[in-house]
Amino acid sequence: MKKPAIPSDEEARLRALRALDILDTPADERFDRLTRLAQRMFEVPIALVSLVDENRQWFKSCVGLGASETPRDVSFCGHAILEDGVFLIPDASQDIRFADNPLVTDDPSIRFYAGCPIRAVDGSKIGTLCIIDSKPRVMDEDDIVSMQDLASMVERELAALQLATVDALTNVRNRQGFMMLAEHSLSVFEREGIQASLVFFDLDHFKPINDTFGHAEGDVALTAFAGLMRAVFRDSDIFARLGGDEFVVLLTNISKNQAREIIARFQRSLDEYNRQASCGYEITFSCGIVEFHPERHQTIEALLLEGDSLMYKCKKASRKPDRLKKLAG
Repeated sequence: MKKPAIPSDEEARLRALRALDILDTPADERFDRLTRLAQRMFEVPIALVSLVDENRQWFKSCVGLGASETPRDVSFCGHAILEDGVFLIPDASQDIRFADNPLVTDDPSIRFYAGCPIRAVDGSKIGTLCIIDSKPRVMDEDDIVSMQDLASMVERELAALQLATVDALTNVRNRQGFMMLAEHSLSVFEREGIQASLVFFDLDHFKPINDTFGHAEGDVALTAFAGLMRAVFRDSDIFARLGGDEFVVLLTNISKNQAREIIARFQRSLDEYNRQASCGYEITFSCGIVEFHPERHQTIEALLLEGDSLMYKCKKASRKPDRLKKLAG
């Protein structure tokens, strides 16, 4: 068996895949519709939208196969993303690269495979639309064009999903993106007994920045704050701009006391940014920290509401002086 090689752009490819925030999310009809269509068009038992992660291929949509993922080392799609066009295996049992592959010798007994790479917005090949049969077969040119058309439809759905869940200004998740991922995460946390804490942020004195320096400078402040969130928080954390000058982060496997330490580290990074930027103003924030308790927070809305309430108590109690400064000269 030949393991799939690692693409030359692997690091950038994985960044593009993870920026979609789609791995391990629930089934989605927009993708299931396309795999059902592929299954009917080509009269095959299995059709997949497969995303190739670092050590696995995970199926965003899966028709005709019970598994949700398989190791990357044995994946056909790991080979397919190395190609520009449709990757065809007419009979895997007669192909030296795959004849002793466990997906060929055992269930699902793959013989025929066709996979068309799907690309992220930046062009990175992040996975495939693929069809599988337990019998050898061939494809003609019309079939190949149809596969490419279906793969393009998957790409458009991925792009639309990303645009709908990413804040255009700061390039972090927007409210919709946060709600979608966080709601799913809370279910996992409750089922697996995983700790989590939510931090609700509100920038202090943001209106004076807009009024004094202009809305373009206000956008700079929002973008800088989001950039620091990206730098300080982990890939496993879910952070977003909820709207206006409100931000949020859901910290995975973190208690309330640990969250306070993380926010203190974030504050130090923000202080350093303020010192180096010398913008004529300082970015400051108030926040509310809530530890997740399944019996009290049955929805992400309940967790947000408590975080928002605590944030306002913090803002009211601190009454921080207006640290907006006029530019020298």
